Amino acid sequence: MWALRPGLPAGRYPMESGRVRVYDVYLIGVGGQGLLTIGEVLAEAAVRLGMPAHLYPYKGMAQRGGLVRAQLRLGRETVGPSIPPRGADLVVAMEVSEALRAVRFLKPGGEFLLYGERWLPTAVMLGKASYPAPETVLDAIRAAGGRPLYLPPDGCPADERGPLPANIYVLGAAMGQTSLGEHLSPETVEAVLQTWRAAERNLAAFRAGLKAVMNPL
Repeated sequence: MWALRPGLPAGRYPMESGRVRVYDVYLIGVGGQGLLTIGEVLAEAAVRLGMPAHLYPYKGMAQRGGLVRAQLRLGRETVGPSIPPRGADLVVAMEVSEALRAVRFLKPGGEFLLYGERWLPTAVMLGKASYPAPETVLDAIRAAGGRPLYLPPDGCPADERGPLPANIYVLGAAMGQTSLGEHLSPETVEAVLQTWRAAERNLAAFRAGLKAVMNPL
């Protein structure tokens, strides 16, 4: 568990009936994508606004390509590590196949951001197993009563050094295209990114994500 509580002067954060509005984010992907960085940046941004933030990371396998997931719970001083099924306000999935695991955590009316990257297992590459199409995942999201948002991986921009960080591009899309942006401000996220390594490239990726166009499929 990585739990963060207000350690800075109280900032400006959404209130509901005199209390901090709570918001749960479920993140899923595979090793090597930088998924946990998304949660770390969001948690730090929340703390800068005076919002309680609890990040619970999980790595199913250490090697590149293994399952990685995290649960970010905002707005509660004390909270358990598990978002219940049908409890997440937002799901962010960075890999098509793993996204199917997370559909059951989305609450009715919640948002599901799918980044359409495909990491094919050996069995799939050898023709011994099938791999879901993005449309299959989006149909499952709709069946669960959620709002699907599809972000094509070919939209991630590049500079002279190569592709910009896809995880930060996805973070920007989540901030710009989902209700997450009602709880945290892009300016606060940018302030966090300014303190991280490769700040210039991360900021470029984040700003591109903010303006990304979702493909409805």
